[in-house]
Amino acid sequence: MGSTRNLRKSILGMAMGACLASLALAPAHAQSATGSVAGRASAGDQITLVNSATGASRTVTVGADGSYRLSQLPVGDYSLQVTRAGQGVGQALQVSVPLGGTATINLGSEGGVANLDAVQVLGSRVVNRVDVYSTESATNISREELARVPVDQTLGSVALLAPGVVASGATFGGLTFGGSSVAENAVYINGLNVTDPYRRQGFSSVPFAFYQEFQVKTGGYSAEFGRSTGGVINAVTRSGGNEFHAGVEFTFEPAAWEAEREDHFHSDGTLDERNRTSRDASPFYKANLWASGPIVKDQLFFFAMYEKRDSSPRDIDTTQAWYTESDNDFWGAKFDWRINDDHLLELLAFSDKADSVTSNYRYTWDTATLGAKKGESSSGSGGDNWSLTYTGHFTDTFVAKAMYGVNKRSALSGSPSDPDCSIVTRSSSYTARFGAETTPEGCHPTDSSISSRYDKREAARLDFEWTLGDHQLRFGLDQEVMDSDSSVVYPGDGVSYQAQAANAGAQLPNGALVPVGVTRIVDARRYITGAPVTTEAQALYLEDNWNVTANLLLSLGVRFDKFHNKLASGATFAEADFGDMVSPRLGFSWDMNGDGTTKVFGNAGRYYLPLTNKLTDYFGGGTTDEHTYYVLDGWTEMQDPITGGTYLAPDLGPQIGAVNTDGNAPAPDDVRTAVARDLKQVFQDEFILGFQRAINPEWSYGVNATYRRVTRAVEDVRINHVEGCPWYSGDWPIINPGETNTLWCPDTNDWVTFDNSQDGYKALGSGTIMGYKEPRRTYKAVEFQLDRAWDDTWSFNASYLWSRSEGNVEGPVNSDTGYADTNLVQYYDHPAVNERYGVLFNDYRHQIKLRGSFKLNDMWSFGATLSARSGGPITAFGVRWPNDNRSAGGPSEFSGGGSGWLCVANCSSLNRELVYTERGAYGRMPWVTNLGANVTWTFPVEDIDLKARFSVFNLLDSQPLVNVHSRYESTPGTRLPYFGEGTVWQSPRYMQLVVTYTF
Repeated sequence: MGSTRNLRKSILGMAMGACLASLALAPAHAQSATGSVAGRASAGDQITLVNSATGASRTVTVGADGSYRLSQLPVGDYSLQVTRAGQGVGQALQVSVPLGGTATINLGSEGGVANLDAVQVLGSRVVNRVDVYSTESATNISREELARVPVDQTLGSVALLAPGVVASGATFGGLTFGGSSVAENAVYINGLNVTDPYRRQGFSSVPFAFYQEFQVKTGGYSAEFGRSTGGVINAVTRSGGNEFHAGVEFTFEPAAWEAEREDHFHSDGTLDERNRTSRDASPFYKANLWASGPIVKDQLFFFAMYEKRDSSPRDIDTTQAWYTESDNDFWGAKFDWRINDDHLLELLAFSDKADSVTSNYRYTWDTATLGAKKGESSSGSGGDNWSLTYTGHFTDTFVAKAMYGVNKRSALSGSPSDPDCSIVTRSSSYTARFGAETTPEGCHPTDSSISSRYDKREAARLDFEWTLGDHQLRFGLDQEVMDSDSSVVYPGDGVSYQAQAANAGAQLPNGALVPVGVTRIVDARRYITGAPVTTEAQALYLEDNWNVTANLLLSLGVRFDKFHNKLASGATFAEADFGDMVSPRLGFSWDMNGDGTTKVFGNAGRYYLPLTNKLTDYFGGGTTDEHTYYVLDGWTEMQDPITGGTYLAPDLGPQIGAVNTDGNAPAPDDVRTAVARDLKQVFQDEFILGFQRAINPEWSYGVNATYRRVTRAVEDVRINHVEGCPWYSGDWPIINPGETNTLWCPDTNDWVTFDNSQDGYKALGSGTIMGYKEPRRTYKAVEFQLDRAWDDTWSFNASYLWSRSEGNVEGPVNSDTGYADTNLVQYYDHPAVNERYGVLFNDYRHQIKLRGSFKLNDMWSFGATLSARSGGPITAFGVRWPNDNRSAGGPSEFSGGGSGWLCVANCSSLNRELVYTERGAYGRMPWVTNLGANVTWTFPVEDIDLKARFSVFNLLDSQPLVNVHSRYESTPGTRLPYFGEGTVWQSPRYMQLVVTYTF
């Protein structure tokens, strides 16, 4: 089936975005929806913050050293008042508290702002420009800022605004942060981890209008964040206050507002694998209604939203068409109970369940005629989610926080025909002997299994913050229990029936002989696989933010992780203790001038990446795979229960022999031959050094350099030789490739240890014994930013990022060959696959992002974005390497592995002549650019908040290719015809109208 609206969005996203207004580098706050206010003032004064929406207040006394800090504050606007000897000093200031950051407000003796060059006064609000309390690299943006520029309504589109974040050109999509793969990121909503625990490639989300602020962490994040070697998206939702508000929002994306996609052809004139796309369309409409306000004034508040979505993409190919209906709704609510000024309880609940039904029709391209309906398929996703968070300020210097939440996801696929229609197919031998099918055989529209997966994460964490003089101590612990329950079964009666040609006297796989006179048989296969698996992950962290001097901050942290992956049988698949995963985090921030205008910062840290549930499920689920053979007595005409059409069902005659149960595999309880003892986990070391300066309250600039390094992998590795254990003759255990590993040897009934850099693989033909290269990935980047902050008239932001991503592995997925099973890719199916060190798939050397907005008057405002990135490398994958006659990769685009050696002579023998090619040897794909523009009209009547925003994405309708066929050979010396030709293209122009009314 061709592309859908979601594919369009993911491809478009890779070229869109612009750099954020904030250059701020903000400290983390316990993976939650909080921020801080800190600075310098007169010793002994009292600083009082009052939340403008809820009236909640916090007071702290300025220390003897002239410093003050108020932390764990809900994001939003506050009133700041200085009090001396019981009397207010100066006028109250309006301060904006950022998500995960610190608003640095230095106060003079008269209570006014002293660091005016480092802050911006927007109206009456003070907005921080440089965060001297931060040592990490992060970008913040609020919903108000997003309303001024053309940004599509997805969490991923927001993340793409940050420098170094790119939408992958892989066929399976996703976001890459700083050269990492798409399976290395984490996403949090109000402190709840909503990342997919199965493959770690997706996440739960809420409607765009439900969010309040976003923080995109691209590196250097502090010790309370872990389980990520890519990036972190941290988002907070809207909350209610003392004033009642409500609103409606309508989003329109009709099919007529989409530019036509191109039909893509190979160089020989044949259609590419996606078939036709020029008649595809993805109309989308949604409407939401929200309300917020007090349940009990000054104490209990709510925000609630309901959204209705109507998506109806159509995918029209040469002979078939698919029409999808996805009419879904969302509900979500946030409740805030301010028990008193020192204690707050927050409840978030939302449901992102979604279902769709796709109807399959016959189609005639030349006449554009939609034919008879062939059947339907269905899919489902999402789940119910909630979290409860308590924050307690027990003294001015001690804060405790507790959170418990549940994140649920699902991945379901099937068909309305599943209860009534079994799979009926025929073998090629049957067609060759008895002719092609004339009347449809079987009534199932897809002949596919019913697959389901339900994921559940139970997350709990405790965080503490204790200020002791110049030291702010942060410490805590968290636990996540992640369950995945998957299953695959056949529809109908649970059996798949295949008609096969037969010869009398021939032996069947169950050992029985085909009876005399029988020329047709049925192979009735019952296949059931999948089982529940569990991962328990815990972490402890400790961090000291030490103000060595008034201008120098040191952040000294360490994190300890552990995890335990369990099989369906309850037995251990893999585990690591706290001592196995130790992550030091060190950072500094130097306020060079002491006024918050100029900062030099840096950090160094280690980040670990745990195993996914997909890996455990692959090895740990039981399988029923039974074949029963029958004489085929003919076909019976039946009526399709869905379409009413006619189909044929096989008449089963006598059973031939016993049921073949050779394929049955119970859930294992011993994986010592499948998983290395003392398996070590993947980690990344990262180093960042940066500079930031506020030229004045509006203009600022910054530059930073990043270096990342990965030197370990956890993968399934082809092991066909282990010295001292002949049992390993062709297995794929999970080990640390290129390192010393220990596996169980059934031959000796003992453990065997071997150096996988020297042993593990025996070449076919030559018999050469060799090992695998140690995995390596490096990322080097230099980033420049220039920012002109919004002043209620205009703003501008520009960034340029130069980067280089090199190595012999991309990460836990393989985008080169389109393989998305995390930790189960083909890098170590053969030594040739990881032999080459060079530029990797995510090596986008140059990235430019621009953003600007302009308010003409109270009625009209405009925004624009421009992003451009250079294309990724084109690498050739062959099928052999020297002195080995075993395949190092298959001819299919999604098959395993691939060699850098290409055959040029004597290709049918072991003495073939091979030529080595480097990664990226065949050039690069073209630049991908995206120009976006929007115009916003505001109803010019006071007290009526009505707006209409019209946005155009990919205004120039640029559709360059973003991925190519990378398979070079089908067999040694036989070049595949489409190598280097496109497989994925940037999505075309589309338009969006958003109308909002708030009261």
